[in-house]
Amino acid sequence: MIQRRWGAIAALLLAGLASSASAAAAEATTVLMPGVPPSRVVGWVGKKTPQVAAKLDATAAVFAPEPGLVALGRRVFFDAQLSEPRGMACAACHDPARAFTPTLSARALAGPGTPEGGRAGRFSLRNAPSLLYVRYVPRRHFYQDDDAPYASPFGGLFVDGRADTLAEQVRGPLMAPNEMNNGTPARLLRKLNQTGLADALAQRFGPAVHQDPETLMRALGEALQAYMQSDEMAPFSSRFDDYLRQKTPLTPPEMRGLALFKNPDKGNCMTCHTLSDTASRPERSLFTDYGYDAIAVPRNRSLPANRNPKHFDNGLCTTASELKWPEPTQWCGYLRTPSLRNVAVRQRFMHNSVFSSLRDAVAFYNTRSTNPGKWYAQGEAFDDIPKAYRGNVNINSTPMNRRAGGTPALTDAEINDIVSFLRSLTDEPYVSAMPVH
Repeated sequence: MIQRRWGAIAALLLAGLASSASAAAAEATTVLMPGVPPSRVVGWVGKKTPQVAAKLDATAAVFAPEPGLVALGRRVFFDAQLSEPRGMACAACHDPARAFTPTLSARALAGPGTPEGGRAGRFSLRNAPSLLYVRYVPRRHFYQDDDAPYASPFGGLFVDGRADTLAEQVRGPLMAPNEMNNGTPARLLRKLNQTGLADALAQRFGPAVHQDPETLMRALGEALQAYMQSDEMAPFSSRFDDYLRQKTPLTPPEMRGLALFKNPDKGNCMTCHTLSDTASRPERSLFTDYGYDAIAVPRNRSLPANRNPKHFDNGLCTTASELKWPEPTQWCGYLRTPSLRNVAVRQRFMHNSVFSSLRDAVAFYNTRSTNPGKWYAQGEAFDDIPKAYRGNVNINSTPMNRRAGGTPALTDAEINDIVSFLRSLTDEPYVSAMPVH
């Protein structure tokens, strides 16, 4: 669960209460996901981030992108003319042979473990997520559960939630200097006007695609969003999905791992990586609640940006500041909880690629508090978060709430069982991409 200082909580609550009356008077609603009934807005946080009355139900989502737009989005996704210099498509960081996660170059594997950008030797500041099931990421909103003392943020694209929709998210990698490196929409427009892709976009979105950079960006965003929302990007074909549908049993280690994953006194993973193993619909088991937490993974000292000891990736608080949320620094260190579907095919783990094995990622949660020296260089805990914000770190949730030198919540054998269970979340086409366990 998300933990933070009570002074900041009070400020957030007051902000919500101050605006809730006007919102209620207007009977405001907002649509957080395609096809889901509008959510009733009970207040606003900062610059128009809604707080909604009820928890979002992903099973109500209806994704019906127009087939022609899906085909255009697929063409955009695989077009290697979109980078500067040319040669890098979206698929370079989201490999369809590896569940749309990165297949890292030799330089990346030997270096920071983040994807290499359009320019050789330049690496992304963060690891790239899988794009499978990304259609279920809701728009940014706050929600307060019945047993929660305060409202918490959910949704938004990127781990810092800075993009509100898939269409908006496209701008980030296209412009980032360490990724596709186009610099500005105008620069991208000039380049694409020399290609057949611009003509294809203009046929769909009108001739302004050839003249106006923002029209081009909207066209690219809507096309890619349609592709991401297609059923191709949500296969639900894992062994766990077959287990939910009562087609195939899990193995004994996988069943033990599932029990540990759910147990609030052991792995406690299900608190954030939500699932429902009694429901036959796999949409109820997306393995994320799309909320945020500050778990303070170790600093990746191989990231070029981290050569500067004053550089930190502060996560959600940058977005919170831009959106005028009260006391935005309370969110420094918070990152959106990723889905664990297909996690076992990854080559690097965590937002900063600090771990090279799934087992290490699980073990970190287990012994971060009991044996911090194993994880943090020079014995400085939470070393990838500025000292001023280390009070934001979650030290209350099992298994991260134990004293240094104490007994971890999980044994080595139990960690292995959780890893076995996580491997069962791999969709059928990607099973061969998993390393031997």
